Amino acid sequence: MCFKAKRLHRLALGPVLSLLGLTSRLAWSDDTKVNQINMPVSVTEVGASIYNLHMTIFWICVVIGVLVFGVMFYSIFAHRKSRGVTPSNFHESTTVEIAWTVVPFLILLVMAVPATTTLINVYDTTDADMDILITGYQWKWKYEYLDEAGENLTFFSNLSTSQEEIYNREAKGEHYLLEVDEPVVVPVNSKVRLLITANDVIHSWWVPELAVKRDAIPGFINETWFRAEREGIYRGQCAELCGRDHGFMPIVVNVVSQQKYTDWLSDKQAEAAEIKALMAQTFTLDDLVKRGKDVYARDCQLCHGANGEGGIGKAIAGSSIATGPVATHLDVGIYGVSGTSMQSFGKQLNDVDMAAVITYQRNAFGNNMGDMVQPLDVFNHKQGQ
Repeated sequence: MCFKAKRLHRLALGPVLSLLGLTSRLAWSDDTKVNQINMPVSVTEVGASIYNLHMTIFWICVVIGVLVFGVMFYSIFAHRKSRGVTPSNFHESTTVEIAWTVVPFLILLVMAVPATTTLINVYDTTDADMDILITGYQWKWKYEYLDEAGENLTFFSNLSTSQEEIYNREAKGEHYLLEVDEPVVVPVNSKVRLLITANDVIHSWWVPELAVKRDAIPGFINETWFRAEREGIYRGQCAELCGRDHGFMPIVVNVVSQQKYTDWLSDKQAEAAEIKALMAQTFTLDDLVKRGKDVYARDCQLCHGANGEGGIGKAIAGSSIATGPVATHLDVGIYGVSGTSMQSFGKQLNDVDMAAVITYQRNAFGNNMGDMVQPLDVFNHKQGQ
């Protein structure tokens, strides 16, 4: 077989083998495996509808492709010049023009019916069992469980992959860059309405297995919903290029039984009550530094470095902020610095954690200022006292 013939043979077999590989993968895949060719298997009714719509359109396109290319290849083969075929000479066929207008219209009509039904279902956020307000920050997510009584539960979800893994000092784990310190927890078989916005730049909340993807836009609130029909842990990430560390903004949703959800909610409410109680306490320097070290590792280390050496943000070690007036340091931590990557952490950290991390920064990395900032100091500073 000559080179050109071999090349044409490979080109002809390529699409066929790809299609066979796709169909075999579809037949062998199961809910526990990641499908790297086709759409992921969803655990929601909407996701199943989207998947079925996707496959319906796919096979319609396959049939159209086979028919069109089949006629084309047959015509090229059967009416080639070497067989002495004389080409027909015709112009304008009313029958053909009607056919290529009506047939595509009917095909699109067949596609439109299931597509419209699915879209209506996707955007139907009524009769939700619970509401969660999601706010995107660089580079973390804030979750607020909205309660009709006004006792909302609020927490931030941060990347928990270690710096050792990120900088290749340790082997990367199974869920590298897809693990967080505080996952979203929802009960199975409950309709969860999501209200999605952003605090700084455009983000996108995306969890493939829940069939959810919505942009988080500052000043706007987008709605979506899901109802997970199976317990499990489902992972996603920000799907919008939101800055230099866009890849460090994962999402983890833990779908649990109603009893486990109730227990988790009680624990989180107890934590919130504990924070309120801690506000009235006076901590020792050692207690503040210990707590502040954990807060720094979670919220500050990515920008300012493990040893305060700086990186995306300025160095903490020996900085004029960390060794200057406490009030200035509090201003930077609470309100951020406009026009820089230093965010406002006043709403991201509670007053106890803010006091601890400021104290830690002023007494770590060789700063050794000996200062202590108490939670009440942070509260008074916010009030302008």
